[in-house]
Amino acid sequence: MDVNLHERHFPVGPDQLAPLIDSLASDDDPVWPSDRWPPMRLDNGLSLGSKGGHAMIRYSVDEYVPGRRVRFRFSKPRGFVGWHELSLVPAREGCHLRHTLCVELHGLARISWPTVIRPLHDALIEDALDRAATWLGVGGPRSRWSWRVRSLRRVLRARG
Repeated sequence: MDVNLHERHFPVGPDQLAPLIDSLASDDDPVWPSDRWPPMRLDNGLSLGSKGGHAMIRYSVDEYVPGRRVRFRFSKPRGFVGWHELSLVPAREGCHLRHTLCVELHGLARISWPTVIRPLHDALIEDALDRAATWLGVGGPRSRWSWRVRSLRRVLRARG
């Protein structure tokens, strides 16, 4: 099982971060970096069973606790068995916004995840956390993409 974790501490309470969870995939989503990445879309909004994804990644809403956590179950790409979620974790002097991905890889996914998908995923999630910081007014320097991410994006863009 591969676990991928990204989190950022914010000096605010969970109630101030709740809109970041509840607005995912909406027209007013302040977190998803759709200015830099393919947009996240869900066929029935943020509700149990809603299906969607971004780019070639497909999933459905498996669990949703308004203002606290949303978990998505993967349906594609082939070979990805697991989930990813965005959650709020109360912490000392604030709250963590956490993205957790837990996946069992099969077949070609054992190659595509570490070489292509994970670096792009990591950059996307860090961009989302940067947007959360900006939305809260506590933004710092923007995350920088690695040479690998820049190269992968150029190759994928060229392939159309």
